[in-house]
Amino acid sequence: MSQDNIIEVQDLVKVYQGEVKALSGINFTVGRSEFFGFLGPNGAGKSTTIKILSTLLKKTTGKVGVAGFDVDHQPKEIRKAIGFAMQEVGLDDLSSGMDFLVMQGLLYNLGRKEARVRADELLELVGLTDVAKRKVGTYSGGMRRRIDLAGALVHRPEILFLDEPTTGLDPQSRLATWDHLNELHSQGTTILLTTQMMEEADHLCQRLAIIDNGLIVAEGTPESLKDEMGDDVVRISVASISESGSQELYDKALSLVGTQSYVTGSSLEGGELVVNVRDGDASAPRLLKLMIEHDIEIARLAVSRPTLDDVFLQHTGRTIRPDNGEGDEYGQAIRPLLGLRRRG
Repeated sequence: MSQDNIIEVQDLVKVYQGEVKALSGINFTVGRSEFFGFLGPNGAGKSTTIKILSTLLKKTTGKVGVAGFDVDHQPKEIRKAIGFAMQEVGLDDLSSGMDFLVMQGLLYNLGRKEARVRADELLELVGLTDVAKRKVGTYSGGMRRRIDLAGALVHRPEILFLDEPTTGLDPQSRLATWDHLNELHSQGTTILLTTQMMEEADHLCQRLAIIDNGLIVAEGTPESLKDEMGDDVVRISVASISESGSQELYDKALSLVGTQSYVTGSSLEGGELVVNVRDGDASAPRLLKLMIEHDIEIARLAVSRPTLDDVFLQHTGRTIRPDNGEGDEYGQAIRPLLGLRRRG
């Protein structure tokens, strides 16, 4: 394993009972102290991958190294190096937040005093100090996610695995969780996140892999993946008191923009002028100025950029539908064994 990488995966295959292939030979690496993401819909292979990396699931074939250890021959060493916050939060509702974290510390062989100090640190990190003495069963969904995250950090793991950590949270709780994860990453923790939320992957991940049907279809930084899609688009609607006058203005505008060096293409679509440009932020003011100089009154001007949804659509021919309730890959795999159809 390279010293620069803390996770290395080569030709990873996972086939569930019934010959359901969840992973079809994927390859990727995660650098030390990197925030890496797996983006894809339910059933794509995200949860299967992260469970194999964390030694919770046996692979079929391939080579997997985590924190310098082999997943087949050194699982105990890997477990000492990682923390894992799963989709389904398992908490003791009758314990207080403080007691829950102290118990986690004792399970990791910390002394009682050290466990208490560590619990105080983590409660502050995840913003739960004020409710430390309340029973976990009274916590909101967002608070339960955060105390579960704190529990995964008790032993100061090198790597933190997060399996869709904000699924089901309200927007405020989701933003708070993102802040805590960014703070944790700034302290040097390597984080591998799975998500089906475009905004989450874009906001948090330094680099990500887009996965679908057990295959990695694209990999890179969020910006590089979006840049590969091509130009920004500026959509312009002109103001006119008559339909014939409007068409005349559009024809004039189309002719004007076609002579500009920063324009890579233009057309009339759906009653508006669509202009492809290299840099939307810089080009939009120039287009507006051009229209004003030629007495074309603008009713609306909007700039749009490629999104990760566009990237996913280009590589798979469909969009991600978040929270569709299909379950993870294991759930998908056992459906045929129960006489149920696999959901597409």
